[in-house]
Amino acid sequence: MVEEADKASARPRQEQDKKTSKTLKVTNSLGLHARAAAKIVELVKQHDSQLYLRKDDQEVDGSSILSILTLACPKGTEIEARAEGKDSERLLRALENLFANKFGEGQ
Repeated sequence: MVEEADKASARPRQEQDKKTSKTLKVTNSLGLHARAAAKIVELVKQHDSQLYLRKDDQEVDGSSILSILTLACPKGTEIEARAEGKDSERLLRALENLFANKFGEGQ
């Protein structure tokens, strides 16, 4: 009976600690500029997970426009996106779509 209680209490933590990562390429002509960073931040606000973006050896909080801009990502840059939280996979799928659609810029 104690084992069942331990398993039940572990489930929410496992969901909360769920981590997912994906490599994304910046394909829009203006790169990862302020408007694109703002769209990423807005996307993060719609989810119950945290987002971290990494370029080379620098990792930043994906919920901060200024932090994202410090990565300095022109067109062609590859970054690693890592999400942690209960809907991390959904967040990364939405982020992948945002990158694929060139942040709605059509360029």
